Amino acid sequence: MMVHVSLAMAATVTAAWDVLIDTQKWPQWGPSVRAVESSPRYLCAGSIGRVQAPLGVWLPFEVTEFEEGKSWAWKVAGVPTTTHAVENDPIGCKVTFGVPYLAAPYALICRAALKRIERLALDASIP
Repeated sequence: MMVHVSLAMAATVTAAWDVLIDTQKWPQWGPSVRAVESSPRYLCAGSIGRVQAPLGVWLPFEVTEFEEGKSWAWKVAGVPTTTHAVENDPIGCKVTFGVPYLAAPYALICRAALKRIERLALDASIP
């Protein structure tokens, strides 16, 4: 069971997707991510790497689901965590996070992340 939090934004699906899969941008939008080490830089099916949590601890991650241009999910330290999805919306696109029910309070952090993703995606959408 998952708790979902979404935000419709005027950015393009492509711009929002690029923000979601660009690991170098994660610290800019993810309040719980200080740094990322991943090769390649952009996520794909089976991507692995590690993220640095706010207290400086490095945790391994693995992308467990990946549908190009639409969604991805991952495990952090072997634990299934958030899902990430983007879809068309009348104003541009909608980005949705899925949070495991047992970690439902984390949805508040995801809501903050969505606003940051919107800003980054809008900046990328401007020609």
